[in-house]
Amino acid sequence: MLMSGKDQPARLHYMAYSFRVLSPGDHVLCAVTGQKIALDDLRYWSIERQEPYASAEASTAAEVRWRKEQGLPA
Repeated sequence: MLMSGKDQPARLHYMAYSFRVLSPGDHVLCAVTGQKIALDDLRYWSIERQEPYASAEASTAAEVRWRKEQGLPA
């Protein structure tokens, strides 16, 4: 989960007890395209899969892929 607040840095939670504190200027990689996304530009994030996406299209593609893998209707 990406968390931020005016008095704290953004935190990227990968597991229940581990996280990496991200700072302005950090980058994450889009889970679909591999594109580097500046933290300040990150707009799409999957809480379930803990993955960032470069665009709404990449996020939707990952959601459809994940639903198919789970045997759920897309």
